[in-house]
Amino acid sequence: MSVSLKESRLQQILEVVRESGQASVAELSRRFGVSDVTIRRDLRELAARGLLRRAHGGAVLTNPAPPEPPVIQRMSQEQKWKEAIGRAAAALVSDGESIFIGSGSTTAYVARHLRDRKGLTVVTNALNIATELASAEGVTVVVTGGMMRSSELSLVGHIAEQSLREVRVDKVIIGMRAISLEAGMTNDYLPEVMTDRTIIEMAQELIVVADHTKFGKVASAYVAPVERITTLVTDSQTDPETLARLRGMGVQIIVAEQE
Repeated sequence: MSVSLKESRLQQILEVVRESGQASVAELSRRFGVSDVTIRRDLRELAARGLLRRAHGGAVLTNPAPPEPPVIQRMSQEQKWKEAIGRAAAALVSDGESIFIGSGSTTAYVARHLRDRKGLTVVTNALNIATELASAEGVTVVVTGGMMRSSELSLVGHIAEQSLREVRVDKVIIGMRAISLEAGMTNDYLPEVMTDRTIIEMAQELIVVADHTKFGKVASAYVAPVERITTLVTDSQTDPETLARLRGMGVQIIVAEQE
C-alpha cells in the first residue's frame, strides 16, 4: 500500500475514534476491510505519534484539543499575548523579502506589524491576512485560490496546493492548532492537512507562532514533527520545560513579552 493510502486510512481511523471516543480493533478491521494485524499496526503508529492511546482490544482518545471558535472570535482571545507574539515574529522579517503567512488569529497580528515594510511580498491563503495588508503601499500581496473554509477565512484544497507549489519564499510563518512534543504539530480539519504540508515545503525557514494555550494538546490530523520548526515564537506563559526540550531539538525559541 502506498504511503498516501496508508496515511488516509490513519486519518480516517482517527476520525472514527474522535467521533465516538473509542473504537475496537474488530470494528476498525470490518470498517476498513483490512486485517486485525494491520489495524493493530496502525494503532501503534498513531499511539506513537501521541494521537490516541491504546486500550484493551482497541484505542481511545488522548489529550484532545478543545474545539476552536471561528478566527474572527479568536482575535480577542489571549489578545495581549498574540499582539506580543505578532510583533516579535514581524521583527524577523526584513524589507525586500518574500514570505508566506498562513491563516489564523496570531498570524493576523504578525501581518499588522508588517504594514510599514518596503518591497515585501506576502503570499497567503488567508483572506483576513490579505485584508490586513491590502492598504500597505510597500507590500505586494499574492493570494492563492482554493476552497474557502469559512470559519478560518482560509483557502484550502488541491487548487490552493497547486498554486502554492509554484511559489518559493524566504520564510513561512504559520500558526498551528495544537503542538505536542510527542505527537508533533496537529490540526483538527482533515481537508486542510495536505494544504498545511504544502505550505511547510515552501521554504527551509519555518516560523511557527503559537501562544501558550496551543501546547500539550493533540488534534486529530498529524501535520509535521516539531523538529521541522526553525523558529518558535511564543509567550512567557508557555511551559519552560517544553521550551527547553524544543531547544534541545534544534528549534530556536523567541519568548515574546507584553509591552
